Amino acid sequence: MTQALDRADLPALLGSRICHDLISPIGAIGNGLELLMMEIEAKGPEFALIAQSVANANARIRFFRLAFGAATGEARQGLAEVRAILADLTQGSRLSIDWTTSAELTRAEVKIGFLLILCVESALPYGGRILVSEHDGRWTIETRAQRLKIEPALWEVLADPTATPDISPAVVHFPLAALEIARHGRRLQADLGQGAIRLSF
Repeated sequence: MTQALDRADLPALLGSRICHDLISPIGAIGNGLELLMMEIEAKGPEFALIAQSVANANARIRFFRLAFGAATGEARQGLAEVRAILADLTQGSRLSIDWTTSAELTRAEVKIGFLLILCVESALPYGGRILVSEHDGRWTIETRAQRLKIEPALWEVLADPTATPDISPAVVHFPLAALEIARHGRRLQADLGQGAIRLSF
């Protein structure tokens, strides 16, 4: 039993549990709001604000379920759902994400991709465009922007999972991405240029 627990990715299982338990009530709130808006003629700005907040919460929970949840074995993930999650996540924001990989995706690959998207997003305080592509099993996540915010200590974690900078909850995706890449026997190449970031694994 102890060996089984040692092998288990307990943080990922915790992430899966939290997201699973939150998706249903958030969906129920959204459904209830739709019913209210059908019955109430005067749909003020407060209804629009609530609807937008529920949609954003639902999109983030679905994204977090794949980024922070368990990704075991050869579990597959549909390309259409990945693109739908990213479209909902970035709707109305200054960030756009183009996911152009093939349709054959493993849950583990998507998890790494989502974690690296969060890393790149951390360097885009004014928004931007992130492109995710894959060719012959090699994944690439890249962006170009006039203004990038790069904290070298955080990006060092991606190259060296044993690095120990101060990590806050807002940037926990950096060490998690490094651990997930190492877990699946991959190596990350990070090119941080002037106005551009290119990650491949």
